[in-house]
Amino acid sequence: MTDPTSPATSLPTSDPLTFRWSALARLGSLPTEAGTGGELRRELADFQVEELPLYLPAGEGDHLMIHLRKEGHTTGHLLRELARQLRVKDRDIGSAGQKDRHAVTTQWVSVPAAAEKRLAHFALDGVEILDTGRHPNKLGLGHLRGNRFRVEVRGAPGTVEQAAARLSELQAQGIPNYFGPQRFGLGGINAAEGVRVLRGESALSDTRLRRFLVSALQSAVFNAYLSLRLERGLFAGLLPGDRAKKHDSGGEFWVDSSAESERAARGEVSALGNLFGKKSQPLRAEGSLLEREALDELGLDSADFAAPLAGLRGDTRLTRIFFLEAPQLTPTPDGYAVQFALPRGSFATAVLRELMGGEVDTLPLPQEGHHLPARP
Repeated sequence: MTDPTSPATSLPTSDPLTFRWSALARLGSLPTEAGTGGELRRELADFQVEELPLYLPAGEGDHLMIHLRKEGHTTGHLLRELARQLRVKDRDIGSAGQKDRHAVTTQWVSVPAAAEKRLAHFALDGVEILDTGRHPNKLGLGHLRGNRFRVEVRGAPGTVEQAAARLSELQAQGIPNYFGPQRFGLGGINAAEGVRVLRGESALSDTRLRRFLVSALQSAVFNAYLSLRLERGLFAGLLPGDRAKKHDSGGEFWVDSSAESERAARGEVSALGNLFGKKSQPLRAEGSLLEREALDELGLDSADFAAPLAGLRGDTRLTRIFFLEAPQLTPTPDGYAVQFALPRGSFATAVLRELMGGEVDTLPLPQEGHHLPARP
């Protein structure tokens, strides 16, 4: 096993806090190694997302669950329109998660059942109501099993075999659970803005937006830590002092011996990375060395996230995930279409980057005079 304290091999970027795929290691390869290439999102229907609910409507209760298909809208905009047209309060509308604006997506939302009659008059271009049903509770954030994606990669002819081989590798070894470029906003600058919030240099007064920017900084630290694990041959291994999670039961535990790596190699357990906050527990022993190195690369300390300005409790995140079902690959005239399902909170772009290589789905720098990210 490679020494976790050996020098890093990530390619440098002009600003380590700015998101770039090229700064993050890929599975079993150097960051610059070519993938299939190709183009995403030539048409909205090229990127489709289907929410996999944790439960379906029970058939009775004080809330109405609504199954919607949308395109060209963020989930936030959709919920605000529902609140306005149904004449209910924003806080009384529930959703399990955010869905991409530049895609065709389906998801469930919930509204108070008293608004059911007004739903018949709801109208928004690009939004279609598929089904409804009563339920006892408001739909909560994270109340989904995951998401199924169907993505068409265009302009990549003759690469289906390469994509199939890589997909098979991901199915067997697992997927690096990186936060994708959507997490970091236009130009990938949200994490850098989060540093300004932590240091008291931001003029933003919106508490929700400030917390959103600091959470992007959490994500940048996690990505840097995961990249180091890949570089050091620790993606499917464990170090003493790591925190790990069982994939079947969800149980978490501290790793006291590198012998646990045998279970990790079988895909039974995987390492966790910190999303730092005031309640976070830094890793221990050898595990802490990589964590410390990731923080140092970004000029941060775990204590920075415990400051009152951070406003986040902290959490952990799996460094490795597995497909929820067998992925499918279909040749197309100028490339391929790929279908796969991921657990909640995971990014399709983490899979597509492994297949395609390059700066997959990254967003351009904001125009001059527009330096702040869009509201979450």
